[in-house]
Amino acid sequence: MAHVRTAGPVLVVVAAIFAIWYVAVIPMNIKDAITQAERAGATVSPEGAQARRDMSAIGLAVRNTAVIPATYALDRPRLPAPHQIAAELWDTTIDKKITSKRSLVFHGWVTLSATLLGFAIGTAAGILLAVGIVHSRAMDMSVMPWAIASQTIPILAIAPMVIVVLNSIGVQGLIPKAIISAYLSFFPVVVGMVKGLRTPDAMQMDLLRTYNANRNQTFWRLRLPASLPFLFASLKIAVAAALVGTIVAELPAGGGRGLGGRMLTGSYYGQMIQIWSALVMAALLAAGLVFLISLIERISLRRLGLAS
Repeated sequence: MAHVRTAGPVLVVVAAIFAIWYVAVIPMNIKDAITQAERAGATVSPEGAQARRDMSAIGLAVRNTAVIPATYALDRPRLPAPHQIAAELWDTTIDKKITSKRSLVFHGWVTLSATLLGFAIGTAAGILLAVGIVHSRAMDMSVMPWAIASQTIPILAIAPMVIVVLNSIGVQGLIPKAIISAYLSFFPVVVGMVKGLRTPDAMQMDLLRTYNANRNQTFWRLRLPASLPFLFASLKIAVAAALVGTIVAELPAGGGRGLGGRMLTGSYYGQMIQIWSALVMAALLAAGLVFLISLIERISLRRLGLAS
């Protein structure tokens, strides 16, 4: 019953989003639909070309209601309708072989492999830095400000530089994208892990001192278990950031491989349906990765007795 009550509002919001989306398609595509109909020999608009350019899209839609159905079936729409994106997803995931360069499964795997490698590097670096920051005053004063400052550099500015520099020394393919992915993912892990490792209060620390526990025992028996909820929360943010970093890195990398390359190719040829389908695929990948981390979180915390 609780799941039913929760699903109701979610379905209402989703339905509202799709309704707004379908309505927005009309003004976005109406001019192209009229142009297409006139090229086919139909006289559909009483206004001339100059009047159409000066008239608002909503005004055109109101005066040319007969063309509205065509706005949902353009080959190159400015805003694709949801059913067009769904058809493209079906065609590029189910109907295409996964080894085909037109398959979103192929491009999704290219992006996912770099994302997972970058996420692993970023997570390992973030945890190690967090442990050092918590246990060393010098690292806290020196490393943490640099970690914060690193996130002020726009990824769109640094990604091409990293790609070019690494290509100049012969490093291509997976590694440059993974490095940029790790660059975006390590910071949430650092912040979350530092917060978690500092969660134990003075009373808990004093209790372990009375048991004559050394620093290693305090870390493994108190600090690390207390930090796990914070770590998993930061991992969910980090894995999404890692995916974004990979897609951004695929744009200057070229080659048309990966979801970022798919979007870039679509922009070259004005294929908005291709761009939107790649965006939806990226969103599905992100949701799947976050769900996987949530599942690991529930299992881990339950075994440690930190969750019911």
